[in-house]
Amino acid sequence: MLDFALDPELEAHEPPEARGLARDQVRLLVGRSPDHVSHHRFTDLPSLLDPGDVLVVNTSATMPAAVETTEPGLAVHVSTLQPDGTWLVELRRHGQPFLGGVAGQRLTLRGGATVTLRAAYSDRLWAAELDTVSVPAYLARHGRPIRYSYVERQWPISAYHSVFAIEPGSAEMPSASRPFTEALVTRLVSRGVVIAPITLHTGVASPEAHERPYPERFSVGATTARLVNQARAAGGRVVAVGTTAVRAIETAARADGSVAAAGGWTDLVVTPDQGVRVVDGLLTGFHEPRASHLLMLAAIAGNDLLGRCYAEAIGERYLWHEFGDLNLLLTH
Repeated sequence: MLDFALDPELEAHEPPEARGLARDQVRLLVGRSPDHVSHHRFTDLPSLLDPGDVLVVNTSATMPAAVETTEPGLAVHVSTLQPDGTWLVELRRHGQPFLGGVAGQRLTLRGGATVTLRAAYSDRLWAAELDTVSVPAYLARHGRPIRYSYVERQWPISAYHSVFAIEPGSAEMPSASRPFTEALVTRLVSRGVVIAPITLHTGVASPEAHERPYPERFSVGATTARLVNQARAAGGRVVAVGTTAVRAIETAARADGSVAAAGGWTDLVVTPDQGVRVVDGLLTGFHEPRASHLLMLAAIAGNDLLGRCYAEAIGERYLWHEFGDLNLLLTH
């Protein structure tokens, strides 16, 4: 797995708008091979794709998934809806994972709702019950966006939404789609690039431990399956916007590389050993050293191209994290 030292100065501490940039003016590093890496602005994206290429985009909207408890310094990060109706949650004390919860513990949340810890799901996650009719509606009223230490102040939930966001359900922003604007999407479509939606509700990340993703809810519709299959048959590229889009579309892939409509919960973890069946490229942010998502990037681009891109990004002072710059990896 790719390991490197990340200078704290390369962490994006605020949205690009706070740095005097429009959403679509972040930097874009493009890697096609270890010998072909180039530097752009995100506004160049239409010229970097070909007519007939498909961009697979995630329509999940970010929830303000962090909510304070009545215990000072203790917060709950609401993550992923489970098939039995419980939710995975993480306890955080003063911004750090709190591992002191116990089964049966009941916590009172801001606004009067309660969360009851039912069973440990992992070292840091609990399956829990929230006593509110609609968890997304409750969070919309009383929650705030999840924020880690590298983001120095709280930003409104609108800063965490993309132009594609429709259905609330993600605990954290599917951030690769953040730089898109309506004007840029219009330019892409005018060029003949196809936009194909999927939905995957992303759960709470583990920036401290870099755990592999756990099962998440997803949906790939029949129209998207048809668009992807048509593009592949015509020689077009399928470029996923974000690791969430890769996970969804690869879950819906058949053995022959075609895609069928699918939905439910996916536990797919893409690694170099497994490879990919559908995706020819990936548009993604820059990931932390040893992050589990780097295995997916290596599965798509290969270790040599990935290593060259990250060396270039560090050398050219690209910015990391959800408010940072982007990396477009193309295999042909």
